[in-house]
Amino acid sequence: MKRTVAALILTLLGALTGATPGESAAAFSGGYKLAVVKSGSGTGTVTSSPVGIECGATCLANFPQGTAVTLKGAAGSLSKAVVWSGCDEIVGANECRVRMSAAKSVGAAFAETSHFRFFSPTSFWNTAPAENAPLDPESAPLITALQTEVEAELTVGNGPWINTIRYSVPIYTVPADQPTVRVQLVGSSSTALQAAFAHVPLPPGRPAAGTDGHLVVWQPSKNRLWEFWRLQRTPEGPKASWGGAISSVSTNPGAYGPEAWPGAEPGWGATASSLSIAGGLITFEDLQLGQINHALALAVPQIRAGVYSLPARRSDGKSTSPLALPEGAHLRLDPDLDLSTLQMPRITRLIAEAAQRYGIFIRDGSSVVTFYAQDPVNAPENPYPGPDGYFEDDFPNQLLASFPWNRLQLLPMDLQPDK
Repeated sequence: MKRTVAALILTLLGALTGATPGESAAAFSGGYKLAVVKSGSGTGTVTSSPVGIECGATCLANFPQGTAVTLKGAAGSLSKAVVWSGCDEIVGANECRVRMSAAKSVGAAFAETSHFRFFSPTSFWNTAPAENAPLDPESAPLITALQTEVEAELTVGNGPWINTIRYSVPIYTVPADQPTVRVQLVGSSSTALQAAFAHVPLPPGRPAAGTDGHLVVWQPSKNRLWEFWRLQRTPEGPKASWGGAISSVSTNPGAYGPEAWPGAEPGWGATASSLSIAGGLITFEDLQLGQINHALALAVPQIRAGVYSLPARRSDGKSTSPLALPEGAHLRLDPDLDLSTLQMPRITRLIAEAAQRYGIFIRDGSSVVTFYAQDPVNAPENPYPGPDGYFEDDFPNQLLASFPWNRLQLLPMDLQPDK
């Protein structure tokens, strides 16, 4: 493979310098060609001084004989610093120097950094649909109805929203030796779920504010997760009205079913759709790294009654309108939309990029159209407000006003009757 790549490079250089295969490339118009060959699973750009290489798009340039060319590599988001090959001299972590005494090629490898995400790599949360995926026959009218709802909320000023400190999801990451407690299941007789709640490594801490009382316990060392609905701290110990548990998070699809835990059922989970509340959540790590590498969860005011769309497992929909989206519906931004041409705040752009690559799943009903970002109740400080916060001193509805709602698409639905 290396010989093949090298041969292609030499052939290309020969063609551009006037040399034939097997010859040394000769000086071309008083100079030589310099080629940059990028590789690796990550992303990055290479630029040159003097100007000529901007790779990106321009990875081949001519330089006068004897020119000392400095190449500088800039790693993209979620990528490690460049690893050079073919340089005359490497300076620091990012610079490569070559002297143009002949036609030359330089290798620039960018490796991808690790970015944790919940659930299996093949989970619907973590899989990007094909750009040419067909659309659902109902796509146009249902997206128009959603856009109408968003416009009405923007006019009133109450939405769309990003939940953070209320009705969102705090994640408590715990070590292997975290003491366990019994979380009492109240208002339900599910023996299997109570058994899953018998030994929970639940640390001190509050659930999310709001009547849902959501909370996730994540134990990486044992690859286990617990999620709760209406978790309460009482003198008799912690209690919850419902929730779920997953025994092998890294192989789970991110929706509840028999594979989640011994005795688990599709009705488990802290959401009305049985999609895990850990799925689709904008995490602190996403925001710190500047990329959301999974699909997003969305709640909408009108949920279609009587049906849900896989991967959802159930529904609490009450709307009889044919324009109401069912829980589990998979939306995405039009892949032909050039997001670089749109002016958006940073967090809005991250949401838009994720919506275009991975999509958005309807997870729940809500009073307004709502995304979910990790609740900071257990963080040292709230990272969202203020001029230096992720919300840049704006309200969520101001941030989401520039999201291209009219370019959303509905992917094919797999409707199931809600039993």
